[in-house]
Amino acid sequence: MSLEIKVPTVGESITEVTLAQWLKQDGDYVEMDENIAELESDKATFELPAEKAGILRIIAQEGDTLEIGAVVCTIEDGDAPAAGEKKAEAPADQPSSAPAATKEEEASEKPESYAAGTASPAAAKILREKGIDPSTIKGTGKDGRITKEDAEKAQVQAAAPKAEAKPAATTAPAATPAVSGVRNERREKMSSLRKTIAKRLVSVKNETAMLTTFNEVNMQPIMDLRGKYKDVFKEKHGVGLGFMSFFTKAVTTALKEWPAVNARIDENEIVYSDFADISIAVSAPKGLVVPVIRNAESMSLYEIEKAIVELAGKARDNKLTIEEMTGGTFTITNGGVFGSMMSTPIINAPQSAILGMHNIVQRPIAENGQVVIRPMMYIALSYDHRIIDGRESVSFLVRVKQLLEDPARLLLEV
Repeated sequence: MSLEIKVPTVGESITEVTLAQWLKQDGDYVEMDENIAELESDKATFELPAEKAGILRIIAQEGDTLEIGAVVCTIEDGDAPAAGEKKAEAPADQPSSAPAATKEEEASEKPESYAAGTASPAAAKILREKGIDPSTIKGTGKDGRITKEDAEKAQVQAAAPKAEAKPAATTAPAATPAVSGVRNERREKMSSLRKTIAKRLVSVKNETAMLTTFNEVNMQPIMDLRGKYKDVFKEKHGVGLGFMSFFTKAVTTALKEWPAVNARIDENEIVYSDFADISIAVSAPKGLVVPVIRNAESMSLYEIEKAIVELAGKARDNKLTIEEMTGGTFTITNGGVFGSMMSTPIINAPQSAILGMHNIVQRPIAENGQVVIRPMMYIALSYDHRIIDGRESVSFLVRVKQLLEDPARLLLEV
């Protein structure tokens, strides 16, 4: 008896996922709760466990887009192979006791190997029906595998009129200048996460009245404070004292004074939050993710640092859950770690504002009538002008600057 393994429900807003990778091969024996595949949604990557022990029979292929509830594979009853035992192979001249399958069924169930790669079952069927030579097709799947999309594209090209496929040779083609050097190209299918990032960013640009205001911060006071207490801080709390905790603390303080910056638009209403769930933009292997620090306004510096370390580690390992990346009220992004001097960050919808940090550069500034060299950072606040006015955005950023240049205010809350 076989058990169908289906795509589980992973979130209310997620309707489909992409099969990113099989962790087991067809015919392998798997244990119950053993991870057999990686599924990728538009928000996170998660693993698919086996719901029973037995022999794995793969149905969906890597790269396939599957709806919630779609069958990914089946697990048949079977015993675990003994140590060192290989899969039994029936002799070529021994008839099988199983009923004979039709030629079409055999061709659709078994992939065919070609010089240009291996065709998936669906692709092999299309190519055979249309009489297309698979060796003329460059597969875009894993290891040069010919996908169903490749076969369909080849079918359309084969059906096109020859006059369109090949121009008339009435005039001699212009000579193409020779180009030296390697000019290779490669194509990769966009992941669900990358497609969602692209869609959301374009949506924000088109649907919000986004503006950006800038200021600069003298980072010398915070650098002096870190230099004085970083060793004691790490010894006591087990984490380093970074800049992000100071910025998070400054932002949560300023949000209390300018609540519109922490609000969002929901249809015809403005929703104000009396808490600050701060989203921290993190660069992960598969794209930008934004995990959330809940109730950051009530956390101390070391609690914020611990939360950042934990979430950043999960992001690097692709272990973030949907809940850990949804529901933020304000976002902080730090392009300075990559060397960015100035940028205009894009709002993380449905939020109404985002603060961008940048690199620290030694620059001359006027201080008490004297020109001095100080470590300066440009900061940028992008905001939705539909809900946040210029006075509020500028005042918010000035307050953040004030708190960072006098970090004692963060502790005294003045």
